[in-house]
Order: sequence, then C-alpha cells, then structure tokens
Amino acid sequence: MEEGDELAEIYRLQVEAIMAKEAEKRVLEAHDPQELDRLRSLSLIDLVSDNHPDLIPALMARLGPVRAALDGHGGGLLIAQSNIEQKHSGKSALSLVIDLDGACVSCGAAPGTLKGIQDDLLMDDEVVSVRFDSQMLQWFDELQREFVLKHGGVTFVEV
Repeated sequence: MEEGDELAEIYRLQVEAIMAKEAEKRVLEAHDPQELDRLRSLSLIDLVSDNHPDLIPALMARLGPVRAALDGHGGGLLIAQSNIEQKHSGKSALSLVIDLDGACVSCGAAPGTLKGIQDDLLMDDEVVSVRFDSQMLQWFDELQREFVLKHGGVTFVEV
C-alpha cells in the first residue's frame, strides 16, 4: 500500500470511529438503553413466529450507526415478507424482505441506508438473508435506481 493510501485509510478509520460514537450517542439519547438491551435479547424467530409487535423494535435495536440516521430522519423498517428457514446446521434462521417508511422513502441517501441495514441485520445469528422490496425502486430517480442496482450491494425482490 502506498503512503498516500495508508494515510487515507487511517483518516477513514478515524472518521468511521467518530461517526459510530456519535451515532451511538444519538441512539442512546433517544432510546432507553435497558429497553434496547431487552429488545436485542429477544429471539427474532420467536417474534416472527408469534407475529409479535416487538419485531420491528427488536430489528431496529440491532442496527448500528444507520439507526441514528433512520431515527433522525423519521424513517423506519417495515417487514414486507419473512420466512423461517432451516440452515444446513439444522438451526432456524430468518429470511427477511424489508421495506422502509417515513422520510427514508424519498431520501437520496437511501442506497447507503439499505446497505447499512442489511449488513447490521446479517450480523445477527438468527438472520440468514436480508433483501428489499423491489417496490422501493420506484422511489428513486433514474440515476439513483441505476446506482443502487449496480453498486448498492443489496438485492431487490418482488413480494
């Protein structure tokens, strides 16, 4: 790695850490930390099986820095579809198709938000797949749609 590339990487990591710390601060200011811990401890599979109203809050509690953006811009998650699947190990896992609501619908940053949601939810052992409702593509102008399909790193499916 060249010296300029190394310096850019150092700065990127520093900015990423600062952003994560600020995002965590904002989430904790807006939400009770004990409630977030309770929601994180719930089984997503059980919540889906029971059609429990804590499902969306439990998913939101599992989000990292992207949670602060969703909260700050009045957005949220909607479950367009969920399936409980059996992994090769025999354990159950969720396959989710997600939609967004609120201000996220028209936000130019939505492609990055989608990637953040996907990556954060896939870190949970009970989630095997995160895809997005293809209806969301109608929100984007042509340039955004082309960008998210080509570089967004997420998958859209019809529900």
